[in-house]
This record gives sequence, C-alpha cells and structure tokens, in this order.
Amino acid sequence: MELLDAHLIPAVDGVAFGLLLFVVAAGLSLAFGTAGVLNLSHGTLYAIGAYTGAELSDGTWGGLALGLAAGTAAACVAGAGLSAATAPLARRGHLAQALLTFGLALIGGDLLIQFFGADELPVRVPEALDSSVTLLGHRYPAYRLCFIVMAVLLAAFGTWVLTRTRMGAAVRAAADDPQMLAATGHSPRAVHTGVLAAAGALAGAAGVLGAPIIGPGPGTSENVLMLSLVVVVLGGLRSLWATFFAAVAVGEVQTLGVSVAPELAPYLLFAAMAAVLVLRSRFAEPAGAGAGHGSEAPGPDPVARLRGLLAGRAAAGPLPGRKRSPVWPARLPGRAAWWQAAPLLVLLGVLIAMPALLDAYSISLAGSALALGLLAVSVTILTGYAGLPTLGQTAPFAVGAYATANLADAGWTVGPVQLVLSALGAAVFAAVVGPAVIRARGTTVLMITLAIGELTGAVVNQLKSVTGGADGLVGFPATQALWGGEGMLEESELYTYALVVAVVAVALTLLVLRSPAGKLLTGTRGAEARMRASGHPVGRYLLVAHVGAGALAGVGGSLMVTVQQYLSPADVGFEIAAFALLAVVIGGTTSVIGALLGAGLIVATRDWVAGSWPGHGPLLLGVLFVATVYVLPRGLAGLRGGSGGGPSSDAPRPPDQPPPAPTPSPAGKVSP
Repeated sequence: MELLDAHLIPAVDGVAFGLLLFVVAAGLSLAFGTAGVLNLSHGTLYAIGAYTGAELSDGTWGGLALGLAAGTAAACVAGAGLSAATAPLARRGHLAQALLTFGLALIGGDLLIQFFGADELPVRVPEALDSSVTLLGHRYPAYRLCFIVMAVLLAAFGTWVLTRTRMGAAVRAAADDPQMLAATGHSPRAVHTGVLAAAGALAGAAGVLGAPIIGPGPGTSENVLMLSLVVVVLGGLRSLWATFFAAVAVGEVQTLGVSVAPELAPYLLFAAMAAVLVLRSRFAEPAGAGAGHGSEAPGPDPVARLRGLLAGRAAAGPLPGRKRSPVWPARLPGRAAWWQAAPLLVLLGVLIAMPALLDAYSISLAGSALALGLLAVSVTILTGYAGLPTLGQTAPFAVGAYATANLADAGWTVGPVQLVLSALGAAVFAAVVGPAVIRARGTTVLMITLAIGELTGAVVNQLKSVTGGADGLVGFPATQALWGGEGMLEESELYTYALVVAVVAVALTLLVLRSPAGKLLTGTRGAEARMRASGHPVGRYLLVAHVGAGALAGVGGSLMVTVQQYLSPADVGFEIAAFALLAVVIGGTTSVIGALLGAGLIVATRDWVAGSWPGHGPLLLGVLFVATVYVLPRGLAGLRGGSGGGPSSDAPRPPDQPPPAPTPSPAGKVSP
C-alpha cells in the first residue's frame, strides 16, 4: 500500500498521458493502416490543434469549445490536403511518402513558429476544470481526470464506428479490397481523402485537448510523433483497443517508469518497439518470396520516357530509305566509360579548387558536407544496393563520431588512427544490430532502424561521462593529419584532410560495389528468391553490406568531429538521418556520386542559403524535401543519359524494370 501510495499520482498521470497518445496514434494508425500513408507530419497536425487551442483559450467553456472546433477543423483540412499531396506518390511506396511528409512537417513547423512565436504558449482551461480533486487521499488535477473519461469514450465510439457502421465497413474495405469497394459504387479515392481528413481531425482534437498536458512549443511535434509511432508499432494496425492498451503502456513508461526506474525508462520504449518489429519479421514469410525486396519503384519520369522513346527508335534501326550516319556509331566502349567517369572527374576538380574560391566559413561547410556525404553514401549502400531503406544510419555515425572525440581527448590525435578505430567501432556496432535489420524489408526496416537510431540517441543523452550528454563534447585536441605533424586548426587544412579521406573512402566503396561482390549484393536486392534457390547465403551478403556501410558511416562521423571540433546530440539525431536519406534520393538511390552532391546541396541550403534568411532554415529544407520527391523521382542521376541502374552505373534503373541482377548458377558463381 505504501508503494501504491507513493506512485499513485505518476500512475494516473501515465493513464492520462497514454490516452492522449492514443488519440494521436489512432489517427496515425488510421492513416497508415487504411490509407497506406506513412505520415511523418502527424505530429505537426497535433501542433496545429495545440497552437490553435492555446491561442483561443480564455478560461471559459466557450473558449474551449471554439478552440476545439477551430483546431480540429484546421487539422482536418491539413489532413485532406495531405491526401492530395500524397496522391501522386501512390505507386512509389512509403519511402517517398516519408520524405514528403517529413518535408511538410519542417515547413509546417516553421510556419507555426512564425505565426505563433517560438515560446511555449500558456493554455487556460475553464475554471471548473482548473482545480484539483481528491483521489485516494491525493490531490489530482480535475482536467486530466476529465480527459481520461473523454479518451475512453472516444475509443469506444471509434470502435463502434469502424465495426458497426457502413462508414466503417467502407473504410475497412478501402484497406482490404479497394477494387471491391469501387465495384459497390464507392470511390476509394474519396474514402482515402476522408480517412486522412479524419486522421488529421483526431490529431487536431488531441492537440487542443492535450495542450494543457503537452503544451505547444518547439519540439512538441517531433516528441508526439515519435511516441505515437511507438504506440502504433506496439498496438498494430487492426484494433483500436490494442492501440488503446499500447498507448496506456507507453504513457506509464513515460511517467511511472521515470519515477520507478529512471535509468531504464529512456530505453524501454524504443527497445520494445524494435523487439516487436524484429519478432514480427521473424515470424513473417521470408522476404525473398517475391522478385525483389527493394523499395517500390518511382513513378514515371518524363525525361526517362523521352530517352526510352529515342532508345527504342535507335534500336529499331534507320528508317527505310535512310542510312545511318557514320559520324555517330551505335556504341563506343571507350566513350561510354568516359561518360560514366566524367561527373566524378568534374566533381573532384571542383572540390580541389574550392579552397581557392571560397571564404573560410564556406570551406568549413564544404568539409561538413563531405562528412555528411560519407553518411549518405553508406545509406546508398543499404537503400539502393541492399534494398534496406534506413532511418537509423546515424547510429554507427554517432559511434564513429564519439569514438574520435574520446580518442582525441585521451591523446590519440593522429588522423589515420582515429579513422581506423572509429570505423572498427562502428562496424562492430553494425554487426551487433545487423541481424535485427537484415531479416525485415520495406517499411519495417525503416521502423527498426528508426528505433535503433532513437535508442542510440537515448544512450548519447544518458551516458554523460562518454558523450557529454545534452551539452555534447568540445575542447578536445585537434587532429593531426599524419604522425609527427601539428594539429589542424585552419579551415583549409581541415578541408584538405576531409577531401583526401572522402576520396579514398568513396574510391574503395566504388571498387567494392562494382566488383563481383557488389553484383551479388545487387542480385540479392533484385532477385532474392532466385539467389536463395541457388544456394546463395543472402543473409550473409546483407549482413556484410550492413557492416561495411556501418564502417563507412563511422568514418563519416570521425570526419565530422575533426572538421567541426565539437560534437552535440543534434549532430547525430533523427533529423540528420532524414537528411542523409534525402541526399540519397536527390542523387539517385544507386548513385554514390549523387549522394555526395545531395549532401552538399543539403548543407548549402541549411547553413549557407538559410544564412541570408535567418530563422527559416527548416522552411528551406522542407521545400527541398518536397521538391526532390516531386521533381526528381529518380534523382540527379536520372537526368543523365545512362541506360541502367545497376552498380556498374550511377544512373538509376527505369521505373518499370528491376535492377540488373546477376544470374546465379548452382555452383555459386555469378555470370553477368
């Protein structure tokens, strides 16, 4: 009884907090499970309701009702707009949706701050609820008890609508069999829009009613989104009541867990999320049952279509009565090789000339772009070649970064030593978590890697003796380029060091990807069932790729610390993971050079272009996310005149053609 008495208030708080998450997660589950949209802007929909409700709250019932109506309507309209925004991506899969909605979240967050201000807004509730009641001898806020009752009623009402009404039947049919729904005279498109509008309305209502619990302010949307993702993963997509109990469990961990086991609470949620995802992937059908396991192909590209028509005309031969011009032979092997190498040579020339063309600040940004570029290249290996789209590659990146900072602080300041040990530490980390990743495919990989990244972030914040916690690390000795040299302090020196390391790392990466090992990896992505049937150890190939990509990310983290001379949790957080994935999409999912260019564009937008418009960096990055998804469905590499998308070419594959897979033989050899 004494234990219950001591933890009663946190336990009830956990129920209230969990039910708030349930209302938000119900909308997220509805959007993903029924409309098929992986909405990373769902937290922004909550923020729209929270800011609107806080702005209209005046301590009266009328103010609460007006705020609830306005906040719910605003988020509902935003949800309907999201349906229109994601409609062109219906055939491109969840990766494009995730990038688009994350970009919309950046834009929406910036606009909310510009409109409502950067400070957390106070929320005034009606006087009757702005009091406390006696609960088993303890005083407890009346508003939270009222919210608990409303959330339970909402769960019961939502379950009744989905299971007992014609509207619910249409929603379930839209998820299970849209063709049959269309045959009955209902428009799947209208149901899709209605579902996303309803999901937005739920998030907006949760924002208004939950503002006194999770007030509107910087970081609110991301916090709500992450916790809602955990709830959806734990509760699944089929039952509102399962989501309900998962949300209560998450709320208890967030409140009661902090008071009972503060050391473990930060890790429990994402560890549970990762464990559930891994178990589900273990008991699911093997991923190689289909033709491939990569992300869905992009939609039509008008430039690629024009090139395809021209290629078809050339393959058909000259028109009757005309002769082929001898000036343009059908194919020149040397010319093709030069065409493939030309972008790399041009990029290298520009990078070498940068110190003579840029000021010190721009040179330091170029060094940071090279570090982020190596992270993006590691994402390219996993996403484009292994077919494992990742949002958690910042985890080995963080291992390499903190290893270098601690090595420098311990007196190990020689650059090659730092690079090798950082890469080794990141590779070991990738080998440990790799088995949890390589079994899953598609969206499940995104969620597992997201959980791994968030767990790493929790360790960074908790392990202050190694990472410095939220304050980060600064003041460690500068890195020496070679043994016996001086520490590098000038921007030009640091940039030259970063360029040499990046060139060597990229050259080794290209060498491996264009070797027989790279062809085996591409074959695994494009024809996994055939590879397994031929006796190839597909899991081993994917694990080796995961470890190699982790080592490369560790090199990138080491390089970032050397260039910046400081390290904070924000440098290895979820936002950086999303930036790395965006860089890959900008460049083309199988283009190593494109990933470097994409990283450079992101750093230039975030730190250079945004410098001329202070305070609007997230808005510019959000526009970059949205523009990339719509304008470059196949990345910058899709603008080139290549014909394939395999590892031997940086050009992405056509949307209706799988990656060129090697033909496995029973003997285990691969023929081109």
